[in-house]
Amino acid sequence: MNMERDYVLGTNDEEIERLGLQHRAWRAVVLECWDKAGIGAGHRVIDIGAGPGYATADLAEIVGHTGGVAAVERSAKFVHALTERCARRDLTNVSVHELDLMSDDLPGAEHDFAWCRWVASFVSDPAQLIQKVAHALRPGGRAVFHEYANYRTWRLAPRLASHEEFVERIIESWSETGGKADIALDIPALLIGNMCTIRSVTPRIFSVRPGDHMWRWMASFIESAPQRLLELDKIDQSLADRLRIEFAAAEADPASWMTTPLVLEIVAEKGIAR
Repeated sequence: MNMERDYVLGTNDEEIERLGLQHRAWRAVVLECWDKAGIGAGHRVIDIGAGPGYATADLAEIVGHTGGVAAVERSAKFVHALTERCARRDLTNVSVHELDLMSDDLPGAEHDFAWCRWVASFVSDPAQLIQKVAHALRPGGRAVFHEYANYRTWRLAPRLASHEEFVERIIESWSETGGKADIALDIPALLIGNMCTIRSVTPRIFSVRPGDHMWRWMASFIESAPQRLLELDKIDQSLADRLRIEFAAAEADPASWMTTPLVLEIVAEKGIAR
C-alpha cells in the first residue's frame, strides 16, 4: 500500500461517515441516472475516484457476477474501507486499484461505462482526467459525470452571511490546491475534444427544508468541514463559530429553506473509430 494521500476534506473516519450520508442522500438520483445511461447486468464499469466504495458496491450489485467494476482511488484509507465494504457484501466482481488520477494510468481500455462523481473539480488537470476517462472506454462506451456547475447556488433563505462567506472560502480552497469548483461547465467541451458525443446534460439542484435528506447532506458538511479548513488555515475561528451558531439557528427555524449546489449530470458516448 502507498503512503496515505490526503484530500482537502481529509480521509478520516468522520469523513467516511459523511460520505456515506452523502451517498444515501443522492442514491435515488444516482440509481435513476445509471439506469437511464444504460448500466445493467454484465457491464464493465470503471468507478473514477471511488472513495470508500459506496457507489462501487451499488454498481457491483447492478452489473452482477457477469459484469465487473474497477474501482480507482488514491487514498489508502479509502481503499481499505472500500475493500472491507465489498467483502462484507460478498462482492467478488470488484477490482481495486490504488493510484493517482494525475500521475498513473487508468486500468484497462475496454470498459462499457465510466462513473465519475465530484472528482474533476479537485484534480489539477481536468483535461488530462477526461482524456484518461475517454481512453478507458471501449468505442460506444459511455461516461457519466456528476460535477458542480455553480457551487454558489448553495444558499439559505433567510440568507446567512456567515454561510455565504464560508462558501466563498471553500471555492478559494479548491482553487489554491489546483482545483476548480464549477468544473462541470468545462466537461462537455473536453469530452467532445476526446471523440465523445454528449448524450444528455441534466441539472440537479434541490430546494430543501430542515430534516430532508438533502438538508442533512449539506448539514453534515458544515459539521465537519470547518474544523478541517481551520487546520489548513483556510478560515479563521471567528467564521467557524459564527457559521455553526447561525446554521443551528436556521436549522431550528421552520421558515428556513436551502438550495443545494448546482450539479450537472453529463452522459457522453465515445465515438467508434473509423
